[in-house]
Amino acid sequence: MLEAVLSKLGLPGYEPEAERRKVFGVIGDFDTPEDLLRAIRTARAAGYTKMEAFSPFPVHGADEALGAPRSPLGRIVIVFALLGLSAAVLLQWWTGAVDYKLVIAGKPLFALEPSVPIMFELAVLLSAFAAVLGMFHLNRIPTYYHPFFNYSRHAGASNDRFLLAIEAQDPKFQAEEAVRFLDSCGSRHTEVVEA
Repeated sequence: MLEAVLSKLGLPGYEPEAERRKVFGVIGDFDTPEDLLRAIRTARAAGYTKMEAFSPFPVHGADEALGAPRSPLGRIVIVFALLGLSAAVLLQWWTGAVDYKLVIAGKPLFALEPSVPIMFELAVLLSAFAAVLGMFHLNRIPTYYHPFFNYSRHAGASNDRFLLAIEAQDPKFQAEEAVRFLDSCGSRHTEVVEA
């Protein structure tokens, strides 16, 4: 009752409860990976750009269909591998030629050949750490809550269902229109999901 009176008064900064709720997007449920891919391609052709696909296994072609950019993880790993390689060379050069000079059997104080195993191992070690930690960071792991969990059938994404979410951040997003669109693409169950 109070909410109805306040909304009729038109007070600045006041929004009714229904308008205050944020919408994450609209999620549609598809039977097969082919149906999901077809829906993604149709949505891209219709002008939707902010979408996400959820499936129990990787669907070949879904990343390209969604327009997802190439992962920066490879560049992160290469940078750390080169950092490990450089650190190994510098460490061995410093200890052998500068800090603790020992001439053994007339060999030079620093030689590249015997340094190769340590260079390889340190490059692999740092690149492995970069791959794991970079993957955690890029995938936002751990994520304890995501609005996707508000979808009534979200458990199907890890079992046998293929879900397509059109997010509210999309410039073309209108909830009712997105529901009709996903239904026309063959969605078995379409739902507006709150954030």
